[in-house]
Formats: sequence, structure tokens, C-alpha cells
Amino acid sequence: MKRMKRTAPLFSLLIGLGLFAATFHSRAADWQRTEDVIYGRKHGVALTMDVFRPAATNGFGVIFMVSGGFFSSKEAINPAFFRVFLDRGYVVFAVVHGSQPKYTIPEITEDVHRAVRFIRYHAAQYGVRPDKLGVFGASAGGHLSLTLGTQGGPGKADARDPVDRESSAVAAVACFFPPTDVLNYGAPGEDAVGVGILKDFKPAFGPRSDTPEGRQQLGREISPVNFITAKTAPTLIIHGDADRLVPIQQAHLFIEKAAAAGVPTKLIVREGKAHGWPNILDDLPLLADWFDEHLRGLKPATPAP
Repeated sequence: MKRMKRTAPLFSLLIGLGLFAATFHSRAADWQRTEDVIYGRKHGVALTMDVFRPAATNGFGVIFMVSGGFFSSKEAINPAFFRVFLDRGYVVFAVVHGSQPKYTIPEITEDVHRAVRFIRYHAAQYGVRPDKLGVFGASAGGHLSLTLGTQGGPGKADARDPVDRESSAVAAVACFFPPTDVLNYGAPGEDAVGVGILKDFKPAFGPRSDTPEGRQQLGREISPVNFITAKTAPTLIIHGDADRLVPIQQAHLFIEKAAAAGVPTKLIVREGKAHGWPNILDDLPLLADWFDEHLRGLKPATPAP
């Protein structure tokens, strides 16, 4: 969630998050990219995703939240982030959502629920199981991933659009350094709903964050920790203990509450790491292992950290 000018292009999501991307050498025989798949429309504007399909699929799909600071852009889609998943046969859906400052977090949340419903409705077309979708992301993308893991659910049975009748639930979540409780941000009672540590991201919270009462209501609504139940998707979080933008306390809050609810969880702490680190791509096999275990029922292939 690195601060950036609104007009500055995002050449990669990893740049947007303050991370470092690796060069990705494409081999046409390995995978196929379908760009600008329209999964919905909002106020006359198309919502799109890019779909990466390996030559040999394993029958499962994972959804990547293209989001840094709740800003999303097609230019932020970095295939380097998907290599390990494609190599294991996963179909990857890179979802671009409406961005702040035009749209607020609740409106962005609507987009990602719609994206999951769209993927589930078209699962047969993409060769993936509709009941075994995973989601991953980092920072704001991690928050959106946890939002789906805790609040994904049935669509409207009477919706005119059959896509909206589908569930937005996911079967597994894996993410990096996500905000989880913006009303207890770094310490009990610490309000970060467009103020404090997250003051630079106020546009994402919208006008409801102008008053203490509005912040309290909004903060409860957008904090995934408040929606944990026994049905929450199995969750992996990787977080640096020197992160000043998203305190590691946020990961501990979520993991402890989810574990108490009986949800399969795992927290991997990267000592001395801040909000992203140069070799973060080396941690992606751990996310793929999580999906292998909780989507495919396989034992982890990567040695435990």
C-alpha cells in the first residue's frame, strides 16, 4: 500500500506494493493469457480480469487480487507473480477492481465478490472446480482476499443476471501483510479508518470516515476479523515483523481469532522485513503449497520455514 500519486501509472502490482518483481520469460507452450475478460460493469465502465491458463491444468483455479493501496490497474498485472501457480497447473485469474479515489472500499468489495461469482459461473469453461477456488494477494489485495474468505457467500436467488445467483465463497486464502482490523490497528482502540497510519489512504475510506461515528461503523464493516466463523476459509498469512504500514499485530489478531474458531490457519513471520522484501517471490511456493493442501488435498512440497 505504498503511497503514490493518483496519476502515476502502476507498471506492476509489486511496484505498487513497494516490492521487487522478477523477470518473467514467457514460453507460449507453457500458458495462454486471455486479456480483458469482462466480469461486470459499473456505471458504464467495464470491470476486467486477465486469465492465465497453463497448457496442462490441474483442474483448480486461484484468484489474484490486483490491488495496492486499493488502487487497481491492468498495468499492475505482473505474470512473474503467477509462475509457480502456472507451473503446478493452476488457472490464475488476475482481477482488476474499481480504484480509489473514485470508489471506496465497500464499493471495491462489491467488485471482487462479483469477480468470484463470474469465475464460478464460468468454471466449466475455464476447466476449474467451482467449489474449490483459492484467492491470494498482498497488502490491500490481502485484505480483499480475507474479505472473500470471511464474507464470501450465496448470491441472490432471484437476480436477473445468473452470475449474481452464484456464491462468492472461496475455499482457501493465502496472502501477504493484510490489514485485518482497522479499528484496532497496531494497538487496541487505534483508529486507522482514513486517519492515523492510514491517513494517506483516506480516499479509499470515503466520506464516512470524516467523523468518529462514521469511522467506527465503517471500520467494523470492512475489517475481516469481525466476520470470522467456523466456516471461514483456511488462511495463510506471511508478514514481516518490521512492517510499519500494516503492523504484524494485524496478522496475529486474525490468525488467533480464526484458530479459536477452528479454522485451519498458519502465520509465517519474516523477521526484520517491512512492507515487502526483495526476495518475496521466493515465498510464493508457500502460497502454492497452501492451495495444494486445501484445494487439492496434497501434502506441502516446500520445506516448512
